[in-house]
Amino acid sequence: MTQVVTYIRVSTAGQGRSGLGIEAQRAALARFAEAEGCETLAEFVEVETGKGADALDRRPKLAAALAMAKKAKASVVVAKLDRLSRDVAFISDLMARRVPFIVAELGADADPFMLHLYAALAEKERNLIADRTRLALAARKAQGVKLGNPTNLAQAGAKGAASQRAEAEAFAANVLPIVRQIQAAGATTPRAVAAALNARGIHTARGGAWYDSTVRNLLARVTGT
Repeated sequence: MTQVVTYIRVSTAGQGRSGLGIEAQRAALARFAEAEGCETLAEFVEVETGKGADALDRRPKLAAALAMAKKAKASVVVAKLDRLSRDVAFISDLMARRVPFIVAELGADADPFMLHLYAALAEKERNLIADRTRLALAARKAQGVKLGNPTNLAQAGAKGAASQRAEAEAFAANVLPIVRQIQAAGATTPRAVAAALNARGIHTARGGAWYDSTVRNLLARVTGT
């Protein structure tokens, strides 16, 4: 049986507190391991950005995963390539350490050339997005728009409230499948669902614990019930 070490990364503290990004990656890695008949030796979870030349120095969990995999002659498996990095140089440096990497999304047969190619495409996409953002801001500034102008506080407050509502609705929609899974397993009351969410290490949108009231609010927001 092939032995693997799984590595999960989220890039923001909010994602780390919610557990949503972590849970999604964990589920993808579990499906991959089952489909490929892999034995998972250990799981490493990290909340850290993937940017910067010193990214590996700021990611001790990845370093630990590399060390364990190398010692056990196992592969490091990630759900998606960007959980390692979108930077080609960073990916190349990892490969130079002679620890095999498997990207579950690409399949077990993706060779180093393919990984380099996908990393190059991801890096190019990131740069294009940054360029488009800079050009758009420059164009608006040239038109006389004062960026970050705080004069219309009422309008800014309304936009901020709308943004918060959108974020809350997106969070609720993402966590709802987990709630439904818990309910299907026999948790019939909001209090029982809250206990199950807390036991799984999944936090509310604000990073707190779940209670029956917060579960009711989430269900009301998404389903209107």
